[in-house]
Amino acid sequence: MAETPLAFEIVTFVVLALFFVVDLFIIGRRPHVPSTKECVQHIAFFVVMALIFGGCIWFFAGSKPAIEFYSGWLTEYSLSIDNLFVFVIIMSNFAVPKQLQKYVLSVGITIALIFRGLFILIGAALISRFTWVFFIFGAFLIVTAVKLITGGDDDEEYHENGLIRALRKVIKITDDYDGEKLRTTKNGVRYWTPMLIVFLTIGTTDVMFAFDSIPAIFGLTKDPFLVFTSNVFALLGLQQLYFLLGALLDKLVYLPVGLSVVLGFIGIKLIMEALHGNTLPFINGGEGVHWVPEVPTWLSLAVIVVAIGGAAIASVIKMKGQQSVEKA
Repeated sequence: MAETPLAFEIVTFVVLALFFVVDLFIIGRRPHVPSTKECVQHIAFFVVMALIFGGCIWFFAGSKPAIEFYSGWLTEYSLSIDNLFVFVIIMSNFAVPKQLQKYVLSVGITIALIFRGLFILIGAALISRFTWVFFIFGAFLIVTAVKLITGGDDDEEYHENGLIRALRKVIKITDDYDGEKLRTTKNGVRYWTPMLIVFLTIGTTDVMFAFDSIPAIFGLTKDPFLVFTSNVFALLGLQQLYFLLGALLDKLVYLPVGLSVVLGFIGIKLIMEALHGNTLPFINGGEGVHWVPEVPTWLSLAVIVVAIGGAAIASVIKMKGQQSVEKA
């Protein structure tokens, strides 16, 4: 497999940085509720950019890394859509004004990128030294997949974590927002606004998101460049996706099933790869289990497309069926 040229990687990072700054801190700083047309245009632009980027990888490095990028991007994008359920709940729980939600999402997505970058560095360092980490990653993804099906990871109700509860006890927090400000003055007394709690809540929630997304992407590619770029492209346009799907998220009833299939598949794939490169003495005497078949890259992409696409189509069919019953 050919490696992507260093110049291509540098240009990619510069372009992605520009995309991120424009998406979050120029467009995203305007306090307004984006229209459906604006949302669709932004999402379409970044989807097309991701497709073109995958084509560039195919041209410079070959089909295998390109398919790995597409697989990783689709998986991360799907997980990001699922994570929007939690964002909706957090915004509702803290009564964030509609005109401020774009700003909150800008900060939250930036925090997500930072955390994912750190997790990618840690994950890459671990798997390069300890192949048995794949057993842990794989088992974690399978457990997560089972929880998605059984409802053990139900997010219908948001519960504050210990950090937020402790913070409320030690600092003064007002119940009212003051625009984008973190601090405000009431009757001559300085208070923190709820914006601080919202940022911390989204930030700590993003850490949990990283525990799902990073093992999943490493199950599809070991190249840190592809891991990082697939995550960035999945986060770009997430603001607009939030507003576009906000009213429809509860209609995507089969999305957890599709995600469960994807995560379960990747979890099994990781364990199979761990068996191939096994060094644990209590498994096959510390030797690789070579009779375990290897999962081709194209099959991973096919499973992801069929699972997520099938879940989306099934959700739409059910939604239309319910609408027909209501009209009857």
